[in-house]
Parts: sequence; structure tokens; C-alpha cells
Amino acid sequence: MLCERFCSIFYRMIRLLFSLCLILIATSIYAADPWKKHEIVPAGPKNGSINTAFAHDWNGDGHMDVITSFRNTVSIFVGPDWKREVILHRYGPRDSQRKIGGAAIHGTIFDVDGDGDMDFCGSTNSVFWLECPSENPLSGAWTFRTVDDDILGTHCLITGDVDGDGKLDLIANSGRAEGATPFYDSLTWQKVPKNVKNAKRWERNVFADKDAPGGSHYTGFGDVNGDGKPDISCAAKGGDKFPGGEWFAWWEQPKDGSLPWKKHLLAENQQGATNIMPHDMNGDGVMDFVATRGHGIGTLWFKGPTFEQIEIDTEIESPHSLAIDDIDQDGDPDFVVCGCLVDGAAAWYENDGKATFTKHVIGKDQSSYDTRLVDMDGDDDLDVLIAGHFSKNVVWYENPIK
Repeated sequence: MLCERFCSIFYRMIRLLFSLCLILIATSIYAADPWKKHEIVPAGPKNGSINTAFAHDWNGDGHMDVITSFRNTVSIFVGPDWKREVILHRYGPRDSQRKIGGAAIHGTIFDVDGDGDMDFCGSTNSVFWLECPSENPLSGAWTFRTVDDDILGTHCLITGDVDGDGKLDLIANSGRAEGATPFYDSLTWQKVPKNVKNAKRWERNVFADKDAPGGSHYTGFGDVNGDGKPDISCAAKGGDKFPGGEWFAWWEQPKDGSLPWKKHLLAENQQGATNIMPHDMNGDGVMDFVATRGHGIGTLWFKGPTFEQIEIDTEIESPHSLAIDDIDQDGDPDFVVCGCLVDGAAAWYENDGKATFTKHVIGKDQSSYDTRLVDMDGDDDLDVLIAGHFSKNVVWYENPIK
């Protein structure tokens, strides 16, 4: 009798402890951290889509400014309150042989001409760069120049020293099907020419030659196989308009740098695949990949060196944008995503150092085509800068983690 009562009490205690653990886990995963949302470009129907945003201190006053593209322009919003807009360029028919305008689908910043200031590269049918004037970056007198008018469907622009010459190159996809461009279903890296201000186009290197079908989206850069040469990853959505997509892959750069590169397919039948970046997520010294299905559902990672596919979050919808860095300053890489639809969720995934992730929702009802981790307020932590595609805004979430 006594034994039965003891077993019954023990069983109830175990059930209670188990229930408490489930509550704690659910609270940890799904409770929103108190990240404060700040508007840089308030949402407005006249804005149109806003797809890219970058932060940099262009005027040297110690405050972050933000460059973005919408309403047929490229503009800088001047920090620290971002109320002043400086229009750098208005798209026009003289810019390109193609019809360009609206909003750049993507962009990046780097010192293209080597004069010590940050220029802007963007894509809106044509891939272009805007030269920042050294004398007064906020004068608005930026000069439009062509990078490549022949590739098409460039959804992503990132930088990296591809050929190891100590200078940054531009990585740009050509994500349209046969008939639209001679460089269909391809990926390129673009070398800055010596006389970049007078060049009609940059030095195009097609490293994925017609073996990147579908709606190729974002690329990642890093030495995947540890041979000292950087490699490039990419993801592509599929569907009727983008046949051959729905994959994650990476391209291995030959030791001699020759073209094309060898393709390694990581996974097929990945509905809505958009984003994949190489990074050592579990600290074992081997490269892994973090990926998202930005036109589908879910975040995942591929564990190196065999690249075993492991799901992280099977519920988050349309996590279109991705950025990786140490968000909580504990010495290991975390990552942040944001959905592309108007009811999208912004969330960061806390890494325990061994690639076990805890999800933290930082904002809701926010769309994104571009997310950056950057210290927006000068308090030495990483905030989240978002260009809202369908939300038609630019916002940042203030990191509360100390």
C-alpha cells in the first residue's frame, strides 16, 4: 500500500516536472524578446517595394546613415534620426540599354574605385554602381556607371575577394531562363577593371555556366572545402515560372581559378529555396551552411563535412532574408531571418555553440527582402536593419541583449 502511494506521488511529480520543462522550452522558443522597432522610411503606398538597405557613416559624424532604393531613386537617409533624405540618383533612360527604374532588387556597398569612400552597387535589370564623391558624399552628386548590362535577373549582389588579389570583387547571379539573356541560368563574379570609371562593363567571369536553373536568389561566400580558395553557394526557388529550381548548391573554385567551377548539389525539391550561406556553426573547424526557404517554409542547416541536412524551424513562413553573426556576444555565430510577406516575422536563432538553436521572435507584421546585422545606435551590439519589400518601409530593431 505504502509502495503504491509512493509510486503514485512520484509519478505525479515526474509529470509536473515534465510539464514545467515543456512550458519553459516553449517560452524560450516562442516568446518575443523586447526588441524596439525604429522607422527610417515609414511605410507608404507611394513608396513601392523597398528591397535593399545598407548602413554606413558616409559623412564621418559618428552616426550610421542608411542607403536604400525606391520611388525610382537611390537615396541616403542621414543619421542619427534619419529624417533627412539625400537623393543620390534618379533612374533614367540614359542609364542603360535596358529599361530600369523603380527599386533596386538588391544592392551592396564597397570602395569600387579605391578612393577611400563607400560606393553603391545595385541591380534593377542592369547591374550598376554609383560613385560616391569624395569631397561631399551627401551632396547628391553621385555618378551612375554600368557594371554589366547583359546578365539579367540579378537578385543578389555580394562582395568577396574571389581571385585572391587583395581586392574585393562583385558576385552577381543571372537568374533568367534561356532567351532572356545569353548568360541564362548562370552565376558570375565581376572583377573591377583597372580604369573602372571609363569601362563600359566590368570583367565578367561566368563560374556557374548554365547550371543554376530556376529563380536563383541569394549567394554566399567562403572557403567551403578548406583548400584556401573561396567558393560560392546559391539557392533557387522553382515553380512554373522558374523551371529547374528548388535546390541548394555550392560551386567549388578550382585551384587554378579556371572557369567554370564544379557544382555540388546539397539538396533538391526544396520548395521556395532562396538563401544559403557558408559558416562554421558548431565550432568544429569545418564549414557548414545555413539556409532558408524564403518563398516556402523553414530554416535549416547543412552539417559539414558531409552536409547532412538538419531542419531548425519547420514553422516560420517565407524567411526570405538571412544574416549570420554573434548577436548575443557569447562567441558563437547566431543568425536572423525575416519573412517576405506583410505578416512576416523577424526572428533570431540563438546558437548554444554546438548548432542547437533557440528561436526568438523580435518583431511581427514586417516584410523583408534584405536584412543586415549592424550596430545602428553605437552601443557596441548588433541591431537588425530590414528593407521591407511588401511593407514598403525601412526599419531597424534595437538589440536589448547586454
